[in-house]
Amino acid sequence: MAYPRDLVSADWLVQHLNDPGVLVIDCRFALGDPSWGAQQYAAGHIPRAEYLDLNRDLSGSVQARGGRHPLPDLETLAQRLSAIGVESNGSASTLVVAYDDARFAFAARLWWLLRYLGHDSVAVLDGGWSRWMRGGYPTSTELPGPRPGNFVPAPRQDWIVDIDAVRHRPPGTLLIDARSPERYRGEVEPIDPIAGSIPGAVNYFWQDVSTELGQMRPPEELARHWARLDEADEVIVYCGSGVTACVNLLAQAVAGRPVAKLYPGGWSDWCSYCSS
Repeated sequence: MAYPRDLVSADWLVQHLNDPGVLVIDCRFALGDPSWGAQQYAAGHIPRAEYLDLNRDLSGSVQARGGRHPLPDLETLAQRLSAIGVESNGSASTLVVAYDDARFAFAARLWWLLRYLGHDSVAVLDGGWSRWMRGGYPTSTELPGPRPGNFVPAPRQDWIVDIDAVRHRPPGTLLIDARSPERYRGEVEPIDPIAGSIPGAVNYFWQDVSTELGQMRPPEELARHWARLDEADEVIVYCGSGVTACVNLLAQAVAGRPVAKLYPGGWSDWCSYCSS
C-alpha cells in the first residue's frame, strides 16, 4: 500500500491505526520539565502508539561542544527503533507517524532524524495531540505489545553541517535562524548563556509555518513563505539546539521543496565557542 509522506490528517490516521505497516510514535515533551511528556503519554495517548523521549531517545549525550541536543548515537537509536517495530525494508518499510502537542516542535525532530537516516516513510500528524482530542478520536492508556522490527540506518551525511562549515560557508548560502525574533535579535535568551545570532543569518521563526491550533499552513502559502530560498545556492537551517529547526525543514518538504541542510548544534553550539 502506498502511504502518504510528511503530513497526515487525524481523519486519515484513525482509519489506519490497525494497519500492520503503520506505527504511531508519541513525541510529546517539555523543555522545562523533561518528565512531562512521558507522564502525558501514560495518562493517555493514541491507541498503539509508542513513546520516544527527546532527551533519552532522540538526542545524544551533552558534551562541552555540540549543543544542548546533539544527534543521538545512530546504533543506539537504530536498536530502539527496531525494538518498537520500525522496518526499513524498501517497499515494506514501516510508515512512522509522529505527533506531539507543540506545533510539530518534537515530532518534526523524529521526522527529520528518520529522513536523515534514509527512512523516507515517515509523516507527522497535522495538529498533533490537540487536534486528535478536539476531534474526539480514541485514546488509550495501554502500552503496546512487542513488535520487533529491523531498522538499518543509512545516514545522509550531506544533510548536516558542523560549525566549521557554517563559519566558512560560501557566498550564496542562505543561513536561517528558526528561533523567535526576540532571540534572533539578541533581546532575550532564556536558555543559552549568550544572546544573539550567527552573523549573516536571517530569521524564519519556526512557529510561523503553522496556525495557532497547531496545523500546518497550506502548501501554497508555505511556498510563498519560502520563496526567498529560490535565490540561494545552498540553505542551512539552525535553531537553539537542532530541534525546532526541523519544523522549518518539515514545512519546506510540505511546500514541495528539497530539504535544506541542518546545523544540529545550532546557537547552543555556536555560542559555546563565543564564551570560551
